[in-house]
Amino acid sequence: MIYSSRPISASGVLMDRPAGPRLVYFTNREVIATMWDSEHAEPETSPAGSVWRPSRRQALGALAASAAAAAVPMLAGAQSAHASARRRQELLYIGTWRGTQVNGAWFDPADGIMTPFGIVAQVNSSWQATHPSKPVLYVGSGDAGGTVSAFRVDRSSGALDLIGQAKSDSAGTPGGLSYIGIDRRSDTVLAANFAAGLTAAMPIRHDGGVDAPASVVVHTGSGPHPRQASPHPHHAVVDPGGRFVLVPDLGADRVFIHDFDRRTRVLSGTRTYAVNPGSGPRRLLFHPDGRTLYLLNELSADLQILSWDPRKGQITLDESLSIVAPDYTGTKSGAELGMSRDGRFLYATSRGTENAIVVYAVGRGSGRLTLVQRIPSGGLTPWTFSIHRSGRWMLVANQASSTVNLFSIDRNSGKLTDTGKSMSVPNPDCITFA
Repeated sequence: MIYSSRPISASGVLMDRPAGPRLVYFTNREVIATMWDSEHAEPETSPAGSVWRPSRRQALGALAASAAAAAVPMLAGAQSAHASARRRQELLYIGTWRGTQVNGAWFDPADGIMTPFGIVAQVNSSWQATHPSKPVLYVGSGDAGGTVSAFRVDRSSGALDLIGQAKSDSAGTPGGLSYIGIDRRSDTVLAANFAAGLTAAMPIRHDGGVDAPASVVVHTGSGPHPRQASPHPHHAVVDPGGRFVLVPDLGADRVFIHDFDRRTRVLSGTRTYAVNPGSGPRRLLFHPDGRTLYLLNELSADLQILSWDPRKGQITLDESLSIVAPDYTGTKSGAELGMSRDGRFLYATSRGTENAIVVYAVGRGSGRLTLVQRIPSGGLTPWTFSIHRSGRWMLVANQASSTVNLFSIDRNSGKLTDTGKSMSVPNPDCITFA
């Protein structure tokens, strides 16, 4: 059945509209003209009472004319459905280790579909972060000087537009950054410069661009491992109270704890927490309770449960455990830490040759960890992962196999299931939802 708001002549031509709008019903070869009473929203029979039986040519002509009119809303509906599907999808940006590109992809959280759309920036990418309220992506570089680039995000296409750049290290030390993060309250990029052995606080401008550091702290120290000849900051985290910045330093075997003035963005008053020689601190994570800390050491692949004193800015060791399997004898390399939003489950990646994701249940009140699951990462060298804000999905960057693999998360047990879905990205080292 096809509807038209104008009457059709016996020759199949749309005629001028009469006083009221008209519906025309096609049934086999009968054309029934009916007046539409828009005021009462019901049809009434035309005074003509007209049912006529047109010739085949007349009926086909009327059908074609009405079909053309009907095609317009059908096309609009298809376009609307496409736009609605795009609105459901979210942007992903994937950095490339020792490469010169940032890759973009769409992610549909309804069914876990990842759709890459190519290179969006030609820049070295060691780590990435998004601004909490502005459509801006920050990319930390592994180039000399540890450049931070700010890009404006086009949320409809995923395209990136460079706003500006600034170096975290004015001396231009080769090697660059290992991490950048955003402090929301002070609008600051916190940069851990692995090569230069320093932590920098870089102001964010009103337009989302980034300025040269307002403050820099140079670390000291070394360790017994060949990779510990000098300090190598690997992470930078603001404590829940906003008074301190904590920096795990792989080269110095310490967590540096800096006083942080959010108004001036000045880092000062350094104190430290020491780990066993050769451990190589890499990642630090606060539990939502604000009193428990988790520290992942890269070289020893052990995970420390720590207590945090927010008044003194001090760390105390509670427990330490290995993230590798008891019978594992290969190279150890802890890489990434993450937690469910409710604080019930902790996730860690083990690289080396184990290539596993380890899941722990977090004890309520104590913060102690109980092993829940050890599962293959789906590729080689699980460098990092990102948990979707719904808590349903984990995207894992397997750097050596050049894949991003998708896991579903059981929010009741914390367990992971490999969905078998993946996408190819050269040497992925960071996954950022925008």
